[in-house]
Amino acid sequence: MPACGITSPAVFRQSSDVRVELADRVLRYEITETFVNRGSRVGEADFMFPLPKGAAFQDLKLEINGEMVAGETMNADRARRIYEEIVRSQRDPALLEWMGYGLLRARVFPIAPGAQKKVVVRFQTVAPREGDALRVDYFRGVRTNQREMNQRSEGWMRFVLTYPNDPMYGTAYSPTHTLYDESYARETVDDRSFASSSRGSTRRVEIRDARGEVTLLIPTRRSAAAAISLLANAPGNDDGFALLTLSPPAVRPRAVPRDLTFVIDVSGSMSGEKMRQARQAGKQFLQSLSSMDRFRLIDFSSDVRTFRDNFSTASRENIRAAERYLDDLDAEGSTNISGALEEALSSRVESGRLPIILFLTDGHPTVGERDASVIAANVAKQRGSRRLFTFGVGADLNVSLIEQIALEGRGTASFVRPEESVERAVAIVASRLTSPLVTDVRIRADGVRLRKMHPSGSVDIFAGEDLVVLARYDGSGNAVVRFEGQTTNGPVSWSTRLHFPERSRENPFVARLWATQRVGYLSAEKRKHGGSREINDEIRELGERYGIPTEFSSYLVLEPGMQRRGRVMDLGAGQQLNAPVTTSVGRASAPAAIQFEAAKSAAAQRSATSAMAADAAAGIRDDANIRRAGNVTFVLSDNVWTDVRYKKTGTVLQVKPFSDAYFKLLEVLPDLREPFSVGERVIVAGRNMAIELTSSGKERLTAGDETLLRDRW
Repeated sequence: MPACGITSPAVFRQSSDVRVELADRVLRYEITETFVNRGSRVGEADFMFPLPKGAAFQDLKLEINGEMVAGETMNADRARRIYEEIVRSQRDPALLEWMGYGLLRARVFPIAPGAQKKVVVRFQTVAPREGDALRVDYFRGVRTNQREMNQRSEGWMRFVLTYPNDPMYGTAYSPTHTLYDESYARETVDDRSFASSSRGSTRRVEIRDARGEVTLLIPTRRSAAAAISLLANAPGNDDGFALLTLSPPAVRPRAVPRDLTFVIDVSGSMSGEKMRQARQAGKQFLQSLSSMDRFRLIDFSSDVRTFRDNFSTASRENIRAAERYLDDLDAEGSTNISGALEEALSSRVESGRLPIILFLTDGHPTVGERDASVIAANVAKQRGSRRLFTFGVGADLNVSLIEQIALEGRGTASFVRPEESVERAVAIVASRLTSPLVTDVRIRADGVRLRKMHPSGSVDIFAGEDLVVLARYDGSGNAVVRFEGQTTNGPVSWSTRLHFPERSRENPFVARLWATQRVGYLSAEKRKHGGSREINDEIRELGERYGIPTEFSSYLVLEPGMQRRGRVMDLGAGQQLNAPVTTSVGRASAPAAIQFEAAKSAAAQRSATSAMAADAAAGIRDDANIRRAGNVTFVLSDNVWTDVRYKKTGTVLQVKPFSDAYFKLLEVLPDLREPFSVGERVIVAGRNMAIELTSSGKERLTAGDETLLRDRW
């Protein structure tokens, strides 16, 4: 992780460009750091770069000839001493997190006013294995004492990984950063952080404006076996957290033929732009069909109509006829949701084919059965092996019904705001559902007990996708993990031996990812059955422990123009967050807009498979008053970075920053390195006590202090 100690306030690092190439098991890193002098006098940058464990340093160079660069490498012990000297003298707590690595140091001088200098560092390391995957890591954090030196933030970081385009390697996956398909990245490049491509003999993945720790997994698989990997985080005093990924084998089974039904609401409320987008969404659905698929179109308002009585083959002629049918649809009448669902569920399910229903509506049931709980119960009884995916457009609908139909039907619920694209929402889901490879996949473990898994129950794996499962685990040591499912060639079973650690501070993002998905599922359960003390307590505890905004815990900071009304935050444009929502399928006691936003957020949480997606789902944006360190979330309160778990009760051990007591704490409790890296004024909550960094704190720990830490921390 690069670090930059600045000897003149004129200099700061503007950007970082990281390029990593995988060749066999070797990862070749090339990092370009750019320094810019924004001041009015000549400046110097003291560049410190902690090398990853086991890395082989190749070289460091300054791009511009004739300038002076002094470079030296240090072993871990000497690096630690240098770190402590720097931390004590420059008061840069961010350096603490990375003690224990080897260190590279270079002085970049002179940097004239307005000038730009680039330092290039190259090193190699052997890619470690995580089960059947190769792991790629890069660490970067704040390394300048910006507050005291009145400097701007570090700027952006770009990360590019290239690896062989070989069947033995699966598609790279990142649990820290959301990975987007290249086609979407080109369409909306401004709000995407990832692009990928596979041209010629290499594959290339890119993360733009990457923040914090970057981790990627590259599955390695054999022709007939899947790649299974594990990322674990184990606090030691509780069940561990597991992120399991399965990448299908290089030689994949023949795709399962599908029977797809698209159900579209054409009631009067769908008139205008919504109707135009719904027609286009239907055409996107038709374009996702393959020659072995069959399809049905059902439209409903007061009555229910169909394109044809039975399934049609996805021939070119039938698709063109279906597109003409969509063009002729008009929006008028009421909303017969129960009749439309009954028609969609009436088709016979044939063995060897995967039945999928996509259901789109913008309203409440007003014709036929109007009790949403009865409608949901009927769907649960009739759905059989069908998968149901729902799309709710606008807030004027029963969001719990739309949500529960999808969860009961092993699908997803998508909620589309009026200003968002219905067409795009359907296109994303339809494109993801092409070519099902393995259906009814279940996971089992021998040697540890997996519990509270998300997704729960059996799931399907589609071409181009890996299966990501988050769970708590009880027990430790080696265990056999087995995935079993159905393919066109019959049942399959893939297994591997994985090590579940008893205690590990690695991969803290896994715990937060699990907690985010858990909150999403609990929120849906609450809307289905109404609130209970157990569900409320679990949502509250997860929100407070992992810094996830919920109806019971909010860490969002008000911006100008926003107003807090009770426990509801008005975001403008009719949007509100953090309002209590206590509803069931048949009852809505919260305002429609609040309920809609809560369900939309929960749907995003249930599908989050990266730390970046988890933050986005929770509505957490970059904010100067909120910081994360591992699994701890801090809020700036009265100039003190305060752990959101801190209750202002119980024992508080006060320690002076950068004192002997400070470094002794880090030696005894290494888990404090990341929390202490947040700043000089910090309060961190433990099990039955808290630690506060303050200038009036202790400079040395007594025997009683150490006993207190053992008993209560």
